[in-house]
Amino acid sequence: MHQKIGKNVINSYFDIIVRSLAVYFFMVAGIRIFGKNQLSQLNAGDVVLLLLISNAVQNAMVGENTSLAGGLVAALVLFVANYFLKKFIFKSPKVKEILESEPDILIKDGVMYDQNLKKEKISTDELLEAVREHGVDDIKQVKLAMLEVDGNISVISFDAQTNQTRFTRHRRKKMTQQQY
Repeated sequence: MHQKIGKNVINSYFDIIVRSLAVYFFMVAGIRIFGKNQLSQLNAGDVVLLLLISNAVQNAMVGENTSLAGGLVAALVLFVANYFLKKFIFKSPKVKEILESEPDILIKDGVMYDQNLKKEKISTDELLEAVREHGVDDIKQVKLAMLEVDGNISVISFDAQTNQTRFTRHRRKKMTQQQY
């Protein structure tokens, strides 16, 4: 009987490991499918969505084992899976290409790239807002604006008065005090 209880415990933890890995890779795929422009646009609705997703997948990961040990095993599996996925992405350009998209040019030498804006589902107003938040009031002053792989917009502008370029990075859709 003691051996049966031991096997059940091991099977329970193995079940948590398999379930956690399945949920992890499902979430990685989901983020990849829905695009990089969603990564840094956390508004109140997105925070609620993240909370609901985490609650929904918690039971899928631990099943009937709601013990502290079960939760810690699930968390450990997620940390380890993330660690190895990052190592794998770093070592394999093919995997990186599949899981991470390339940065996209939004503005170059003062010219907006409309096809990239459409592809990334960024409105002209949103791009102009991001440029203004970088302290640039005219897109003709923008040497380069990029949508980075993490969803942020980077802007390199040219200041005619100082004859220098200036680099700033913008986290898209910052939450204001009113949105909390």
